[in-house]
Amino acid sequence: MSKRIPYLITALIVTLAAAYLLWIGQEPICKCGDIKLWQGQVVSSENSQHISDWYTPSHIIHGFLFFGVLWLVARRLALGWRLAIATLIESAWEIVENSETVIERYRSVTISLDYYGDSVLNSVCDILAMTFGFFLASRLPVWATVTLALSFEAFTIWMIRDGLALNVLMLLYPLDWMAGWQAGR
Repeated sequence: MSKRIPYLITALIVTLAAAYLLWIGQEPICKCGDIKLWQGQVVSSENSQHISDWYTPSHIIHGFLFFGVLWLVARRLALGWRLAIATLIESAWEIVENSETVIERYRSVTISLDYYGDSVLNSVCDILAMTFGFFLASRLPVWATVTLALSFEAFTIWMIRDGLALNVLMLLYPLDWMAGWQAGR
């Protein structure tokens, strides 16, 4: 039973994050009423509303990064406890990302002009994508994890002119020329 505790805590963290997002008024699913496995159109009111989208690889990369950092600073903790910590961090990000302040920041400095926050379904699936990345990083050699992360970034930059690195850059230090390039101008 004691080996299950961190996994039960991980599930509780995800559940509490979803409950909080519902409590603050985030839509449970897309306002369109559909639940799609994949939403491929970035500039759309349905982006970040379904199970997966072009930003799902970013959340998998979060799992890679959390696994790596926690391996460096807390490798003596059991994998389950490190997963619980990673899930807590990812869940906190999903809550912060769906705050009015961050939503307005995204809308004002990124290409996400029609962004009003994630649906709860999408936030939960983003957290689950992070856990997938975390477990993947725990099984793959470091070189394969790094190669996969770089491939995800390169592919999303090529396909949608965005990805984890560009998203963070534009959120923290917006560049006009980058915003123009991302918008296809």
